[in-house]
Amino acid sequence: MNLGIKQSPQTRTVLKNGIVVLVWENPAADIVAARIFVRAGSQWESSKDAGLSHLVAAVLTKGTEQRSSLEIAEQVESVGASLSADAATDYFLLSLKTVSSDFAAILALAGELLRSPTFLQSEIDLERRLTLQAIRSQQEQPFSIAFDQLRQLMYGDHPYALSGLGTETSVSQLERADLQRYHQTHFRPDNIVISLSGRLQPDAAIALVEEVFGDWQVPPTPLPVLYLPAITSTPARAAIAQETQQSIVMLGYLAPAVVLDCADVLRQSNGTSGKPSPHPSPPTIQDYAALKLLNSYLGNGLSSRLFVELREKRGLAYEVSAFYPTRLHPAQFVVYMGTAPENTAIALDGLKAEVDRLRTHPFDPETLQAAKDKILGQHALGKQTNAQIAQTFGWYETVGLGIGFDTQFQAQVAAVTVEATQHVAEQYLVEPYLSLVGPAAAVKA
Repeated sequence: MNLGIKQSPQTRTVLKNGIVVLVWENPAADIVAARIFVRAGSQWESSKDAGLSHLVAAVLTKGTEQRSSLEIAEQVESVGASLSADAATDYFLLSLKTVSSDFAAILALAGELLRSPTFLQSEIDLERRLTLQAIRSQQEQPFSIAFDQLRQLMYGDHPYALSGLGTETSVSQLERADLQRYHQTHFRPDNIVISLSGRLQPDAAIALVEEVFGDWQVPPTPLPVLYLPAITSTPARAAIAQETQQSIVMLGYLAPAVVLDCADVLRQSNGTSGKPSPHPSPPTIQDYAALKLLNSYLGNGLSSRLFVELREKRGLAYEVSAFYPTRLHPAQFVVYMGTAPENTAIALDGLKAEVDRLRTHPFDPETLQAAKDKILGQHALGKQTNAQIAQTFGWYETVGLGIGFDTQFQAQVAAVTVEATQHVAEQYLVEPYLSLVGPAAAVKA
């Protein structure tokens, strides 16, 4: 369904208490989706309290000062709505979707959840057990093991090294007071972005948000400041022996955050250490766009370079792909493959050769244009529904890019040149971090 994004300009309003409200009117369907972002997430965690954001998200919807967990579930389900909380690396999120006639009631319920959760001990204990089960399950999955190892190699003491679920040790030690302190620190109106999309008039939507959240007072204490350790690790290799049916080969390269101010990149990369940037020149938004294009070309879909060359032509891969997540702080450009244990060494060579090829074999104009068409098409498809629109623009606002970044990113991708692709490949995709998981004879060799 085409929602006519270009024909429906977005409204941005800041309430007196600091809440940013984004409204995208879309009358195509009788649905309203909301994304309520809190500028928090697991970037605020250390190894001692890893998994705290996840546990807060799991318990947040399980009771308020006004309603029990059952009453909350009944109110949501009785009107066919959806409401959930989630914790990501760079933000905390409350999501809801409902028909427009029920939106006011569900938004009011969301306001209760944000402002007065009870964090009952019984609910914490239950969600803790479920989280510990999920952590143990991941410890049996070769991909998860390899990715955990890669993050630790690349990020060291930086919170990006941690799993969002935390560890068995850290989650077992979290107490109710930790959840309450997290909530008191981050859940405040001047730290909130509310992004709405659907059948609603902007003025009426803003008035409704004002009615629900307008009396939420800003605490006297200033917003917390995030101080991150420097990312000082150098490319390294690590292997974990596990008797699995396949080996996981994973290469990672430190890559730019999604920022517009180069000075921010330097601060994010160096923390408070004052050490020089690990790259010859500070990253730019042009670098980010070019790397996004290369990542999509390498590993996104059945027509990607890695899939065609390593799976279809050479038969080396059970699975092969690439990802370059959008992050507030230095991100990971990752390529990986699942292969038969006896092919581990060959697969590693092949995977690295395909990344190295980006530096030595310039794109021809047709290949470059095809890569642009692919990533821009996928970008457009990612904004088809009200939920996707609310998520996308709320995220832009939360990380400080602004709603205009959507247009800017598309323009930057369209402007990527052959020279730009080689420049970022030569600057960022040189010496990888390597994570291997598989049978001992295969990975240790």
